[in-house]
Amino acid sequence: MNKQELIAQIQKKKSFLCIGLDVDLTKIPTHLIAKEDPIFEFNKQIIDATHHLAVAYKPNTAFYEAYGIKGWQSLEKTINYINANYPEVFTIADAKRGDIGNTSTMYAKAFFEDLNFDSVTVAPYMGSDSVEPFLAFEDKTTILLALTSNKGGLDFQGLKTDKQEVYKEVLKTAITWKNSENLMFVVGATKAEYFEEIRQIVPNHFLLVPGVGAQGGNLQDVCKYGLNKDCGLLINSSRGIIYAGSDENFAKTAQQEALKLQQEMEQILNENN
Repeated sequence: MNKQELIAQIQKKKSFLCIGLDVDLTKIPTHLIAKEDPIFEFNKQIIDATHHLAVAYKPNTAFYEAYGIKGWQSLEKTINYINANYPEVFTIADAKRGDIGNTSTMYAKAFFEDLNFDSVTVAPYMGSDSVEPFLAFEDKTTILLALTSNKGGLDFQGLKTDKQEVYKEVLKTAITWKNSENLMFVVGATKAEYFEEIRQIVPNHFLLVPGVGAQGGNLQDVCKYGLNKDCGLLINSSRGIIYAGSDENFAKTAQQEALKLQQEMEQILNENN
């Protein structure tokens, strides 16, 4: 899926919601544990209940890798299910990969070719030759970590060089790389006050924004400074949606939470048209 197709889905669904599929077996409803593949069954029901409200799904690969080969198989079944049944939905492998050129190429093949994700998150620390192998894939998106929402995010990202903070250097440098039009950037919702300056550096790129909901980020604050002419935002919510319910009606409860965010997003989009 390319950028224009994503924009079309945002306009059609009146939503820029991304749902994080971060499945912890200790948190899913207990009646699913007896299933052959409880992780996939959980994901399937969440996806079926929310696909009309979300424009993207984002499995964090750590929550699958933790369960070994069975977890990886659950991830594979999940992405195959989305691609087969809801191909209009943008898919994000939240893998935070990043290594020297040949290794990055193999990471990119794993997520773009074998699993057929639309995008993957990548760490910028090793520079251009660790990121450009991802950017080389046509109609695929590389989502670069810029300013993250975690408590320690500013330990390095907020440090000032002779010119400016490191995260700004990351943004300014990354958009000079080959095929940089295939970039998105991760900017945490808990850093909403930074969005205005970030938009001056990358006015036209999409931003993937974690941290709304359980982590305390505010949707209105993010949109005030982060929206652009194409919307330009994917707002991720994970725990606040997928773990909203814990009984046999968990998917319906998740749908209700997703609907609340979608309706808020629809109002914001209407106000900015």
